[in-house]
Amino acid sequence: MEKLTIVKIGGKVIDDEASLDQFLTDFASLAGPKILVHGGGKIASDIGQKLGIEPVYLEGRRITDQTTLDLVTMVYGGLVNKKMVAKLQSINQNALGLTGADGNVLLAKKRPVKEIDFGFAGDVNRDSVNIVALMKLLEAEFIPVLCALTHDGQGNILNTNADTIASILAAGLSKPFEAVELVYCFEQPGVLSDFVAKTVIPHINQEKYTELKNSGIINEGMIPKMENAFGALEAGVDAVKIGHFSDIATLASGTAIGTKITWK
Repeated sequence: MEKLTIVKIGGKVIDDEASLDQFLTDFASLAGPKILVHGGGKIASDIGQKLGIEPVYLEGRRITDQTTLDLVTMVYGGLVNKKMVAKLQSINQNALGLTGADGNVLLAKKRPVKEIDFGFAGDVNRDSVNIVALMKLLEAEFIPVLCALTHDGQGNILNTNADTIASILAAGLSKPFEAVELVYCFEQPGVLSDFVAKTVIPHINQEKYTELKNSGIINEGMIPKMENAFGALEAGVDAVKIGHFSDIATLASGTAIGTKITWK
């Protein structure tokens, strides 16, 4: 089949209705089959605090106890996902909101307890992707909109990192498509060498990534995003790009200022 574009949207854009509406309008302009993967922004944390549920993070990832799992299931799978789907429908995009449990599109395993107990967190790999189900949806011209929830096949929902979901989807679908492009969008213009000056690093390969990580220029939350990018490339994904959500149309066409990730 033709080129598939997988876009992951996260960060502050999800919290701002006007910015999110503009992003979804731009996303709708992308040609060909496409999949949207989203996180939850700060909405889950904000609603949780109103309910007396304080968020707990370790290594940049949320600790998901049972109460938090109920919260993110409601917010990610309900409020955030359905608002996105409704907006896309309003601009003639036949979107279909999904968790990993819907159609069994993403089967995960509960993360084993090691030094840290992440609770009801799910880990996925390229074998987790139900390629047949997703291909049927894409062939029917649906636009899958996946939130950051998976399932274990035993009746349990699991909280799963949205960056990882996007990477795994791209890896799993790289075989049936002629080309798969993965685009990570958030509120920064790309991977930055200078956060204050917003200086974008235009190209990063594996060697450059190791150098930037060892020097501390790439750190904290950007590390798992980069690891996911290289994991997708290793599996056969054609291109991975990171950039500002307002540049989605040109990022996908390869003409925007942003960061391109390649293996070599």
